[in-house]
Amino acid sequence: MVPMLARLCIVLSCLCVGFLGACGGGTEKCVPGLSVVCACTNGQRGAQTCTSAGTFAACVCSAPTEDDGGTADAEDTSPPDAAAADDSGDSGTGVSGGDAPVATAPQGIFAPTGSMTVGRYAHTATLLGNGKVLIAGGFTTRPGDYFAIASAELYDPATGTFTATGNMSAERVYHTATMLPDGKVLVAGGVGLGGDELASAELYDSATGTFTATGSMTAARSDHLATLLGNGKVLIAGGYEGANSLASAELYDPAARVFTATDSMTVARFAHTATLLSNGKVLIAGGSDGPSAELYDPGVGTFTVTGSMSAARAYHAATLLGNGKVLIAGGSGHGSGARLASAELYDPAAGTFTATGSMSMARTVLRATLLSDGGVIITGGYDGVHFLASAELYDVVAGTFAASGSMNVARNSHTATVLPDGKVLIAGGYDGTISLASAELYE
Repeated sequence: MVPMLARLCIVLSCLCVGFLGACGGGTEKCVPGLSVVCACTNGQRGAQTCTSAGTFAACVCSAPTEDDGGTADAEDTSPPDAAAADDSGDSGTGVSGGDAPVATAPQGIFAPTGSMTVGRYAHTATLLGNGKVLIAGGFTTRPGDYFAIASAELYDPATGTFTATGNMSAERVYHTATMLPDGKVLVAGGVGLGGDELASAELYDSATGTFTATGSMTAARSDHLATLLGNGKVLIAGGYEGANSLASAELYDPAARVFTATDSMTVARFAHTATLLSNGKVLIAGGSDGPSAELYDPGVGTFTVTGSMSAARAYHAATLLGNGKVLIAGGSGHGSGARLASAELYDPAAGTFTATGSMSMARTVLRATLLSDGGVIITGGYDGVHFLASAELYDVVAGTFAASGSMNVARNSHTATVLPDGKVLIAGGYDGTISLASAELYE
């Protein structure tokens, strides 16, 4: 079995959720500096840190604390340098706390809507041409266990309800789902029920409510990214397979329904971001390799290096702004595991990243969604101690973040989808205890 547990701990921001002791046990190597949850004899949660030898140290038990906008979890036991990075920040990073003032924006409203048919996180959400949202796969939890699922469902904004649709042909988590020009949804790769990465792909047809197999990828991969290009093809880049991060990339042709290899990235990476720029190129930024970034040019089918980010970050968020720049926010620091509050802007014209205002608190596995007014709403995530319910709004003109209300529950590894009416559907996620079936609307 591939080291999925170790990767799960990274995805859930250095916590092994709901499966106490799972990351610390077994024979799989851990990632040095990684902190995971462990079980304490007094019923509390503790934390273990992965040593330089790739094994977990003894469980350190401490009582959980409460903080505004989040759900308490185990005390962070990251190495001293990681903890310092969380507290002092990187060009404005750090966890909000104490009596420091927090700027506020006009408060958005988070209103509950219908719940999904099953709790899930690390799933996909895709806006369909009929205005509904397809939710597919992900992890669901039950006491002492978790597993990938194949089920899918549809959210109808007109009724505010979720209803089941056809199941995928395989259980998937850490997969991708991409809306194609013909209205079908390409679902590719991920990790299956047995813990191995998948090369298979399938198409969802909203007219029939069913998934059907399509060509398989040239390589099995999870934690990859899929980007619809201007020519209608889909770029699949990077990811994870076995014990290795991947540099390879491939293209899916909807007309031929096949995947073919394209140029490889300059470095192997997963937990990165991929953003289609206004000029048709794709910006690949950060991830497991550090602060580096590169551009894919569909015209020539090659990757070339561009300017690096000011901070190494993985499981961050990237959003194309109306002015053509890309907002990069939050994430986890490479190696140290420090959660980041800092943000930066990529300018395609200059090929450089420059700092912008920092978020009010550090977040990893966050969601950043472009609103109809040009602002960006940041929701949820994990700050190193708490799973977060808080939200903040990025003002593109001012280059600053300001608090903008809180979700009804803390969420990490959730989805955020802009609906035709401009509202944002927030669905599922993990709150530090269970997978969530609840959903809410931001407006």
